[in-house]
Amino acid sequence: MDSTRRSWAGVGIEERRRLRRERLLAVGVELIGATGGTGVNVRAVCRTAELTERYFYESFADRDTFVREVYAHVAARARDALARAVVSAPPTGRAEAAVRAFVELMVDDPAKGRVLLLAPLREPAISRRGIELAPMFVSLVRDELPPGGEEAVRHMIAVGVVGALTSLFMSYLEGELAVSRDTLVEHCVALVEQAGQAGRSPARG
Repeated sequence: MDSTRRSWAGVGIEERRRLRRERLLAVGVELIGATGGTGVNVRAVCRTAELTERYFYESFADRDTFVREVYAHVAARARDALARAVVSAPPTGRAEAAVRAFVELMVDDPAKGRVLLLAPLREPAISRRGIELAPMFVSLVRDELPPGGEEAVRHMIAVGVVGALTSLFMSYLEGELAVSRDTLVEHCVALVEQAGQAGRSPARG
């Protein structure tokens, strides 16, 4: 207890609250993103975070709210990583930059990958969140397709690409896709680039 008091010495109340919330979210990613399931409850979260339940309820109304916040936390990181990669890349390298950024977040940090891609299949509290957030990722892909062509066709291409990439990353995270990281990246980049070529194809009458 004395060491805990010393660790907070000189830290304001709001900053303490923010740091506790960040610690709980980090533990949530670790537990929800663990291999083989999402057996998460308030007691396990608090024990792992070394915080009392009082501090859990300081930031989250209940267990399901916490799970949704963890998912939103990871989704925001994925969105920001993709956006930064696209902005900083040259026009001809945007597809590769976006894929590599997603690999870095989802595959190199597999707990985050499992939270974003696999947890909605296992966790009722976020079973709809993947569907709700999908348009955000579809928009990112659509915006990177070459200009021109019918908007409906561009949208269908983007939806297809996001679905294909999601399946590939899920299989990789589950250990069902026995390929190297570089092979995965190269294939995903080629998938996005081929979609761009399809987006340039004239519509058939």
